[in-house]
Amino acid sequence: MNVSLKQPLQAESRANISVRERLPSGPPAPMPETQKQRVRRLAAHCQKYRGSVPHLAIRQIATTIVPLIVIIGAMFATVEYAYWATLLLALPAAGLIVRAFIIQHDCGHGSFFLSRALNDVVGRAMSVLTLTPYGLWRREHAQHHATSGNLDRRGAGDINTMTVREYLELSKLGKLHYKLYRHPLFLFGLGVPTYFVILQRLPWFHALPPRETWKSVLTLNVGLVALYAPLCYFFGALNVLWVGLPVLHLAAALGGWLFFIQHQFEETTWDKAEGWDFQVAALLGSSYYDLPKVLNWFTGNIGLHHIHHLNSMIPNYRLSACLEGSPELKSINRLTLRDSLRCARLKLWDEDQRRLVGFDELPAIA
Repeated sequence: MNVSLKQPLQAESRANISVRERLPSGPPAPMPETQKQRVRRLAAHCQKYRGSVPHLAIRQIATTIVPLIVIIGAMFATVEYAYWATLLLALPAAGLIVRAFIIQHDCGHGSFFLSRALNDVVGRAMSVLTLTPYGLWRREHAQHHATSGNLDRRGAGDINTMTVREYLELSKLGKLHYKLYRHPLFLFGLGVPTYFVILQRLPWFHALPPRETWKSVLTLNVGLVALYAPLCYFFGALNVLWVGLPVLHLAAALGGWLFFIQHQFEETTWDKAEGWDFQVAALLGSSYYDLPKVLNWFTGNIGLHHIHHLNSMIPNYRLSACLEGSPELKSINRLTLRDSLRCARLKLWDEDQRRLVGFDELPAIA
């Protein structure tokens, strides 16, 4: 009996064609990008914007110090005759103090100028205006960057934040203490200004031991005497107080709010040490505070905090260019002014839901 192989071969050929028709044409689809891969890619983009641009740095110093001198002069001219005008001028003066603080901050990172020595000179000069010991701040802030978003290493350069479990385990007195500490009126009206104006004059109450802080604190205190003694001599100690106090109080409160909103938003991220990743925490645990241009100018673009934490060697005057160079960065942790006000109610990190929550959500969680 003759057996024909033609039919089976034709059937197999048609089956192969059918399979090929169902398969996608072209190269195989790429694997979805993981969270870490995305963060690494954005970090590589930010790397291109690190490094000082000297003429921009010099311009920023000039546009900060010159108007500050003019405004402070106008405040002294009005303090005895039109104190309402003095108080009105205190607001832009406080904004310029915040701008001076950002210059000091960048000098501490070594990003404002190319020279470390020049960074240190300018940073220490700005510290006389900001009342913040340069060496102490530089070390504490470096520790903050190295531990941001790490639940096991909290406490350096940030607002104290407890987890829900930690809070529920507190005594009634402990819960009351934490509630008072986290209340906006206390935090920004009294706590942060007291820290900047008074506690920074002392070697205690810092993340570093007193033996490592006293030199930086003492050096600044001597500088403050050198600045304020002549002002008291020429204008009178009382007038110096009436001019300086509202400016410094406002500047501290505004700076404290910036510190708060940079990491205290609902979709931030915290992890235990074993699951913590520096770059992931830097980008996803820091906000993009989308402020109006005039406020960005006064705050030295520090609202672009997710970029700053991803690469602290980008000076503040290059942060905007980095943002514009990657529109994707504009969609990460963006907060408007209105959004940020709602963040004031957030108090605790909920490890189960992985978000910050307010005290009003505790019954539902518990």
